[in-house]
Amino acid sequence: MVNKIEIIGLGAGDLAQLPLGIYRKLIKAGDVYLRTKEHPVVAELEKEGMHYTSFDFIYEKHQQFEAVYQEITQILIEKAQSASIVYAVPGHPLVAEQTVQLLLADGPKQGVEIQIEGGQSFLDPIFAALKIDPVEGFQLLDGTALDASQLQVGQHILISQVYDSFVASNVKLTLMEKLPDDYEVVIITAAGSKEESVKKVPLYELDRSVSAHNLTTVYVPPVTEERILWKDFSKLREIITVLRGPNGCPWDKEQTHESLKKYLIEETYEVIDAINRDDLDHLIEELGDVLLQVMLHAQIGEDEGFFSIDDVIEGLSAKMIRRHPHVFGDGSAANAEEVVIHWEEIKQQEKGEVKQASVLEGVSYALPNLLRAYELQKKAAKVGFDWQEITPALAKVTEELEEFVAELDGTEEGLLRAKKEFGDLLFAFVNVARFLKLNPEEALFETNEKFIRRFHYIEAQVKESGKTFEQFTLKELDRFWDEAKLRGL
Repeated sequence: MVNKIEIIGLGAGDLAQLPLGIYRKLIKAGDVYLRTKEHPVVAELEKEGMHYTSFDFIYEKHQQFEAVYQEITQILIEKAQSASIVYAVPGHPLVAEQTVQLLLADGPKQGVEIQIEGGQSFLDPIFAALKIDPVEGFQLLDGTALDASQLQVGQHILISQVYDSFVASNVKLTLMEKLPDDYEVVIITAAGSKEESVKKVPLYELDRSVSAHNLTTVYVPPVTEERILWKDFSKLREIITVLRGPNGCPWDKEQTHESLKKYLIEETYEVIDAINRDDLDHLIEELGDVLLQVMLHAQIGEDEGFFSIDDVIEGLSAKMIRRHPHVFGDGSAANAEEVVIHWEEIKQQEKGEVKQASVLEGVSYALPNLLRAYELQKKAAKVGFDWQEITPALAKVTEELEEFVAELDGTEEGLLRAKKEFGDLLFAFVNVARFLKLNPEEALFETNEKFIRRFHYIEAQVKESGKTFEQFTLKELDRFWDEAKLRGL
């Protein structure tokens, strides 16, 4: 005969709300195991003659709720090996009861049958206390394991198992990632019982207002203020859809993948500029501009019926998991260099057995040409076409410079030849940068920015003098340049 654990829900209120059948089972059970005796009905059942063993002492042994639930489950299954037992939990066994889920998963594996008996969950009394209709959309979340990514702030949110001020503090901090500090939330305690309490507080006071009680739920009303919703990705998607929609912006509606190319390049360099300046506020803004380009391209894809932002995200997620087996699988990588090697190997496997016509394949024509030269040289170096030290690379720069100067003979033909030599000179300089692990595009960008700063200084000095540029000699302007240099500009 297979022994069983009969799990009974104690309901959400007091004895008057307990179904007669459940009442009789609890009274006749002999010894009932309770996850917690902190429930309005337990004291009344005790007076009626119910005998019980409570697991409240286990909560004091562990710092993590997961460990508490694991130990309760283990004890119950061990008890059920010798005899069938009754286990009672607050509310309904299948609503916000982790121990029940653990028993359903582990009990049958150890030869123990799990039987569920009903019981009113805390949800109906809470909906009644708050006077809200769940058909409008609601979330039920666990306060002991709350994550900001779960929150759908446009819906009713019920956060259960807010046992004490410590859990309430974690809930508060998580909610503050999405909501203003003074957003009004509601604390509901012992809903549906004589002890029912409904209290509205600003979010920042949540942990100061919650007392130790295992029947506490926090209610977060749906957000209706547009500004608060601006943090939500779904809101951003909605905004882009409206901009491209029938009543949207004429400029946004006429954009294509082709017309947007230049903006993506510009915004990318603005991000690099913010990083170089170590300007975090500017970086946030510019990353937003890059994200705007991604969203516009995705919306165009959706409008044309080819793809959406969901496809973009799915493809990226799948790629990250595939190419990081040392994180998401059973692979290993001792350092960043190994990660890069594995990445390239996996990338090649994904492309199949199709052989490349050249090792230089894969370097995009869309790259700025300094970066393209850098990537071409890297590809060639992988098959051994590279100097082993920097000295020959530096000598090549000198050689190319001499050849460039030699072609400057004042003729049109010489100028055409000089153009080719100038390209060779730049290519040789890129090779030196690669040896030194310098990004040539970033280096030139920084020089451009330095030139702008110093030239702005010259402009300021000219303006202050009351003269025009034409009234200064080059030597005088150079003196301003040197002053800017001395000032660290």
